[in-house]
Amino acid sequence: MNMGVADRYVVATDSREIEQVCHTYGVPVVLTRPDHPSGTDRIAEVAARDEFADCDVVVNVQGDEPFVAREAVMGAIDMVRSGRFALGTAASLAAAAVLQQPDVVKVVCTDNGRAMYFSRAPVPFLRDPADADVRETLVRQHIGVYAYTREALQAWVSWAPHPLEMVERLEQLRPLAHGVDMGVALVASSGGFGIDTEDDLSRAEVLWSQHMSLNAVLPTGATNASANSFSSSTR
Repeated sequence: MNMGVADRYVVATDSREIEQVCHTYGVPVVLTRPDHPSGTDRIAEVAARDEFADCDVVVNVQGDEPFVAREAVMGAIDMVRSGRFALGTAASLAAAAVLQQPDVVKVVCTDNGRAMYFSRAPVPFLRDPADADVRETLVRQHIGVYAYTREALQAWVSWAPHPLEMVERLEQLRPLAHGVDMGVALVASSGGFGIDTEDDLSRAEVLWSQHMSLNAVLPTGATNASANSFSSSTR
């Protein structure tokens, strides 16, 4: 997965099956501890290694987002590179139908792009049907990519999982609950879809096999082997 946005790329996983596949195809990989509560915690373990000590921005593309657009990754990085935010991510405008899908994470932002809240619930909630047209312009689907300064990454993982994070099962609520600003780049498209359900996995296998001969590269079901993340770092 070389998008040309980082100096180095590495897969971080706790799955020996995924590790073996990476070795087979010459993909850099680090086998991490199996007890991390989130992908960001896993990324922090890898980023702390000596060979990545000179990387000032760390990027995390989650393993369940294999079709993420380059624009989304660059958008998250730019949020951090701008100096306005220590954390960055991305989102795209979405149809109101996603509000009824708890597997699709929504984000509400300030006018300057700061994340106010992420939720699986239908946010923003439409109280008055007369305002439906306004609400249509505010529905943003979160894209599973994060950029961090080294300092922000270390602060994030120094905190225990927050109750909001645990209730929503959304790791990004941990830094927000601690008052850390996260910039959200609004991009035209997520580039595809995340893999959150069995149906998503089936769609992904079909799409991937059409373009990259998935069945020859990744054993069936390997995407479910671990809550792994794809990590890259950029200077």
